[in-house]
This record gives sequence, C-alpha cells and structure tokens, in this order.
Amino acid sequence: MAKAHHIFIVGESPLVEEYCALCVAKRQTVAANFTTYTTSRLPKGVRKATRPAKSVSFALELTNTSVEIKKKNLVLLDRALDKSVPIISSSVTVTVAEQATWVRDRQRLMGIGALPSLLEGSLMEFAPSRKTNTQTIARAQQFAGLMGKEAAMVHDSIGLVMPRILCMLANEAYFAMMEGVATGEDIDTAMKLGTNHPTGPVERAARIGLRQVFAVLSALHIHFGEDRYRIAPLLRQAALEQRGLVATQK
Repeated sequence: MAKAHHIFIVGESPLVEEYCALCVAKRQTVAANFTTYTTSRLPKGVRKATRPAKSVSFALELTNTSVEIKKKNLVLLDRALDKSVPIISSSVTVTVAEQATWVRDRQRLMGIGALPSLLEGSLMEFAPSRKTNTQTIARAQQFAGLMGKEAAMVHDSIGLVMPRILCMLANEAYFAMMEGVATGEDIDTAMKLGTNHPTGPVERAARIGLRQVFAVLSALHIHFGEDRYRIAPLLRQAALEQRGLVATQK
C-alpha cells in the first residue's frame, strides 16, 4: 500500500467536509478546520487543527463566500508551510492571480474549481496563475490522482468552467421561475428529459447551496460588469434568506 500523504484543509462548510471525506476514503491523513461559523462536524478520521503540521504534503483553502477570510487563511498557510508545499485554493470567486498577490511564495499557489457536490464527478478543475511553477502543476495533478480524479488545467478566470456554467444555468432558471415561465420542478424535468442532465438547474443549485451560487454570480457580475451576469432577484432573495438563517443559528 502506498504511503499516505498528510493533507491540511481549511475553509467553509460544506466544502471542508466533502474534501475531508474524500481524502479519508482514499486513505490519506487529514487535519482540517472551519474558519467560518458552522454547526457541521468534521468527518470521522479527520483531526481538527488550527495550523498545518510540518509534515503536510498538500494544503487546501476552500472559502468562496468571504474574500477577507480567504485572504487571512492564505497568508497563514503561506507563512506556516515549507516553500515546497503546494497550496491549492478554491478560485471560483477570486482569481488565482489576485490571490497570488496576498502571499510571498506565489509559485506554489494553484487554483481549483471547488463547489459543493462537484466531487461527485470524475474531474478536478485546476487553474494556475502566471506565477505558478511546473512543480506545483505536477503536484496538483498528483493530488487529483490520489483522489481518483482526472485533472484538467483551465485558464485563470472568475468561476472557471464548471462552476461558472452551473451557476449561470441556475440563474437563468430562477429568472424563468420569477417571470412565471415554469415552476422549478418543471424546469428541472425539462432539463433532465431534454438534455439528459442527471439533475436540473434548480435542484443542482440547492445541492451546491444558494449562498455559494450567489457568491460566484456576484463575483462574475463585479468582474465583468455585464448585464448577462445580473443575478435574478428571486435567487438573490433566496440566497440572502439562507444567509440570514445561518446568522440566526449563530
């Protein structure tokens, strides 16, 4: 049996739980921590830690909804880890290029298209910045292999590819619902039967989490400033209500 790698994961729920669960299933040694409020628990077999140990092979930062928290996490990882350790950071709401300005060792930063439920697929989507070196790219591919996934390298851009497409489909579905074109259930049924999608856009948005969808769409609209990225008011309202529920629980 191959030697287990030590992986440190920090970020928000439910991404932390999903990546931890996959790492444990692949028999990797995992330490993790949440840096946003959550009532969730780490999966069995994962050790809670506020800082990475010196033996860490890979570090993951999985925050999409707060730029401030994300920046704080990356600065901590950059200072705590040896320069040889790659930092794989979710880059669906902040480009890798921007994140690279927050750290000293920019060459070891790699973006990943992390959204809840995407690990159910067979692909891991990575995005290097212009500063990312070839060693880090190779290590990201190695990480994907350890997780039983195929690695795809895409250009550094807000939303990357799959997260952007899924969130845009959800936005269009919410516009259709708001305008009375069809119910959410009917939209999902039409997409499943008409395009052979396993899940419809409304159902998939719920699985991803409307706060996550809202964060990606907001980043796209701010970055490009185009009307096609305008968030459907119904989706905005639903996402804010979900956020309010989390705040109330706190």
